[in-house]
Amino acid sequence: MATLKDVAKLANVDVSTVSRALNNTSYVHPDTRARIIKAVKELSYQPNILARGLRQGKRNTIAVIVPKLSFSIFEELTAGIQDEAQKRGYSTILCNTDDDKITEKESLNRLRNTLVDGMIIAGTGYNKRLVRDMSADGMPVVQVIRQLDPNLCSVTVDNVSVGYQAVGHLISKGCRNIGLINGSMQISPYVERYEGYSKAIRENKLKEITVELPSKNRGAIYGHDCTERLLDQNAKLDAILAATDAQGMGVLRALKENGLRVPQDIRVVSMTGYRIGEMLETTLTSMELPGFEIGVSAANMAIAAIEADKSQPIVVRHVSFSAVLTPRESTM
Repeated sequence: MATLKDVAKLANVDVSTVSRALNNTSYVHPDTRARIIKAVKELSYQPNILARGLRQGKRNTIAVIVPKLSFSIFEELTAGIQDEAQKRGYSTILCNTDDDKITEKESLNRLRNTLVDGMIIAGTGYNKRLVRDMSADGMPVVQVIRQLDPNLCSVTVDNVSVGYQAVGHLISKGCRNIGLINGSMQISPYVERYEGYSKAIRENKLKEITVELPSKNRGAIYGHDCTERLLDQNAKLDAILAATDAQGMGVLRALKENGLRVPQDIRVVSMTGYRIGEMLETTLTSMELPGFEIGVSAANMAIAAIEADKSQPIVVRHVSFSAVLTPRESTM
């Protein structure tokens, strides 16, 4: 395996010059830099990022804590984080909590004693004090999708607008009895989407129709069971808002089992668009979230905080993305 000395010898320069050229720490003449890059390619030299990180007091590693990967927006989001982190010379450690507060707490405590440089988290809402303590200890923290602490950086979505636009779309299709299947009201996006839903319902002088069942997992089965409850309690139901595409799948299944046609009898909208929505037998109208772009933004924000001058005050930044309504068969 080639070393820094081998590169220096082939390029006919000092080791320190190679180091300066590869790390961009000071000026190196363009001709000299070109010789060094050529030598690096010829020797297939790979810098020892771990060793360099230890010398600088860091590991070039970002922890990513998410509640779920499969059939969720977090799959696209983590891909964006990992792609951008890799481009910037960072690796990632991924923790999947299944939205369980105990699993999340255990993951956070392990990370607290691990040499990671920063953390990107979509939290459950139950371990805010622990996350705040880790930040106070010097760990750069970026909240993603879910903003649970306004004093920490975040990359989120305008979720009030998501709920408001979704209801507006259904009303434009003639719907007047619009049911809402939401996520946990302990988690900010679901609270905000309910606010948007409620605002649109009030402005149009309609009645709120909501349902919540005791369940830890709020995926497809939850969507199915909540739809059954909505149908039992509301004979005039003509539309359903689901919190996620996974819930939307359960909604469509329950409606089919009850002999109801989509969209002729009931229209359905998902408030967290994910690519599975366009692959279903009845394609699902969704509020599409730019998951990959959100992940890229979160990675850049975390790296900026990691590489910031520690002698300067921490600058708390909040970035909000917009969702885009994508009409499909379920509301045509």
